[in-house]
Amino acid sequence: MTQTPPGTLYVVATPIGNLDDLSARAIRLLGGVARVAAEDTRHSARLLSHLGLNKPMLSLHEHNEARRIDTLDRYLAEGEDIALISDAGTPLISDPGFVLVRELRARNRHIVPVPGPCALITALSGAGLPTDRFVFGGFLPAKPGARRQALEGWKTREETLVFYESPHRIVHTLEALNEQLAERDVVLARELTKTFETFLHGSPASLLAQLADDPNQARGEFVVIVAGAPPAVQSEQQAIDADTLLDALLAEGVGVKQAAGVAARLFGGRKQTWYARLQAIKGEH
Repeated sequence: MTQTPPGTLYVVATPIGNLDDLSARAIRLLGGVARVAAEDTRHSARLLSHLGLNKPMLSLHEHNEARRIDTLDRYLAEGEDIALISDAGTPLISDPGFVLVRELRARNRHIVPVPGPCALITALSGAGLPTDRFVFGGFLPAKPGARRQALEGWKTREETLVFYESPHRIVHTLEALNEQLAERDVVLARELTKTFETFLHGSPASLLAQLADDPNQARGEFVVIVAGAPPAVQSEQQAIDADTLLDALLAEGVGVKQAAGVAARLFGGRKQTWYARLQAIKGEH
C-alpha cells in the first residue's frame, strides 16, 4: 500500500485593503488547499467568498496557536495541504503564525511562503524616508511608561524605525514621539491601498496638529515611520581629530577657555569637559 505523502503548509499573504492585490498564485493555492487556518474565520470567510471558494476553516490566533499545532500537524501528516492566512497582509508579521511555523519546521514539515501584501513594506515604499536600512518594532507598548522605555531603546538607532499603530492609540504615540524624538521626521501611512489612503509627513508636533485639525485623519490602521538617528561620529576618529585640533589651538596661542568653546561647538559635549582635557594636554607639553 502506497503511503500518502505529507501535505504542505502554505503561508499566504492576503490583501491589506485592495482585494486586487491578491496574487494569481495565492488565489490558485487557496483554491487548491484542503483547508485554511485563519486568524479570524469570519473575516477570512468573506475573502474566500469573494473568490468563490468554500473551504473548511479553523481559527489560529494568539490565544490558541500553541493548541493548534498538533491538529494541523496531523492534517499535514494525512496529506492535506493547508493555507495559513491572517486578517490582512503577511502572516507572522505582527500576526499569529510564528509558533506554528517554528514547531512544524522542527517536525520537518514542508512550509512554503507565498509572498504578497505587507503593510510595513508598502508604507516604506511610499514614505520618502531612507529604506536602505530599517528596523521594525511592531506595535509599541500600550502603557505610557513602557512606551517611553521602548522609544528610549530605539532612539539611538540610525536605521529608519517602523511601527504599527491603531487609531485609538495614534495620538498617544505621537505625543510620546514628540516628547522623546521631537526633531525627527515622521510619516504616518494610513489606510494603505484603501479608498482613503493617506501619507502625512512632518514632525511629531506638526502631525499632532494635523490630527487635531482633521480628526478623520486619526481613523484607520497606521504605519508609523520615523527617521533614524543622525550617524554617530566614530569615537576613535573623533578623538584623533579632537586632539589634533586642540594641539593646534594651543600651539597658536588660543586660550584654554576659548579653545574649549571651539571644541564644544565642533564636537559637542560640555565646555567644562573640553577645558579639563585642554588643561591635561597643556600639562603634557
